[in-house]
Amino acid sequence: MTEIIERVSLLEEALTKLAYAQFNLHIEIDRLIRDGQASRERSEQEMTDFKAEMRASRERSEQEMVDFKAEMAAFKDEMRADRREMNKRWGEIANRLGTIVEDIVLPNIPRIACEHFGAGALEFIGARIRKRHPTEPDRMREFDVVAAWPGSVLFNETKGGAMRPEYLTSFAAFIQSGDFFRFFPEYTGRRLIPVFSALALAESDIRYLSREKIYALTMGDETMEIVNLAEVGQLR
Repeated sequence: MTEIIERVSLLEEALTKLAYAQFNLHIEIDRLIRDGQASRERSEQEMTDFKAEMRASRERSEQEMVDFKAEMAAFKDEMRADRREMNKRWGEIANRLGTIVEDIVLPNIPRIACEHFGAGALEFIGARIRKRHPTEPDRMREFDVVAAWPGSVLFNETKGGAMRPEYLTSFAAFIQSGDFFRFFPEYTGRRLIPVFSALALAESDIRYLSREKIYALTMGDETMEIVNLAEVGQLR
């Protein structure tokens, strides 16, 4: 009997400990649940805050991109305006340079006509003559220098600034076309002396003019000189 009582006591003690352990377990589980819920709520709030921050950042980036595109468009417009203004100024400078070169060439024409082409007193000399084609009214052309004396007429084309191949080819084509005498029918039947002038001419330019039987007038040691007389021929 005593043994049974002891066993019952041990069983009661074990059950008491088990109940206490279960109670503590429930408390710990409740704490873990509360902590987990709080952690989940914090995570959800952090995710909400993160999404809000990302949305705000994206909106800022989009606005910055809009502002950047607007600034780039304004910059491009400004650059185009500056480029147009610069091109205009370069054009004005080129025009002034061309006029300066023409003013240098013009006083040399009577001397060259006399020394190399047998001219006496000139019947006519004119600069920057604008004429309309007699049969094609829409065609206008400016003749830099035209000088005439009995039996001959000299036509000079002057270019200033950087030389372009089309300047030479265009002048040669005009001479070959015979259009000069359509603009100046009063000189029909006279010997035409074509002269191309520039402050500087490359050797290749001079060779081209020589092949086309056009005199090349450029700056010599002291004044303007024809540099391909031997190749084209000196007329008297």
